[in-house]
Amino acid sequence: MKKLVLATSNKGKVKEIKALCKGYEVVPYMELIDEFEIIENADTFKDNALIKAKAVYEVLDEEDVVVMADDSGISVDVLGGAPGIYSARYGGEGANDKDNLKKLIHAIKERGVRHSPAHYTAAIAIVTKGIEKTVHGWMYGTAITEAKGKGGFGYDPIFVPLGYDKTLGELEEGVKKKLSHRSKALNLAGKILKTL
Repeated sequence: MKKLVLATSNKGKVKEIKALCKGYEVVPYMELIDEFEIIENADTFKDNALIKAKAVYEVLDEEDVVVMADDSGISVDVLGGAPGIYSARYGGEGANDKDNLKKLIHAIKERGVRHSPAHYTAAIAIVTKGIEKTVHGWMYGTAITEAKGKGGFGYDPIFVPLGYDKTLGELEEGVKKKLSHRSKALNLAGKILKTL
């Protein structure tokens, strides 16, 4: 079984990627090396994913290892596409999922609306010897101002996917997996992994 090293410490992402990459031994990089700060200073999901994957690949210093990184977030139309690439740190330094969620709900309400069109983006980068590839996945829907459901993580309790009347926090895992921006991107990433 091939080892796939994830350039993330986000437990929710690790769990999701493990479930979608069954043919691989999926290992978060902190199980192999000490966690270190990666400065994500690009202005696109794609470039931030590449920064993470390349940083971990270089520190691991193993030619044959395959590193996968994801950069993802929610973009809300009424906020001009915010929080976008700042989704994970939207609530400020040291903010957790709850802080980010509260801030986003407040920001939408401040615009005098109770919901807005929104979408999730996931960019996945794959880095190994001499190869750097990226793929994307998207999920469209509506951001609402009342958190519903305990499932998922991040902004899931306020995101209602197109064609549904429940949030990602309320939908069953199987349904969410089918719709997810990350599963769409991982599906494409899987095709790249097969060629390595």
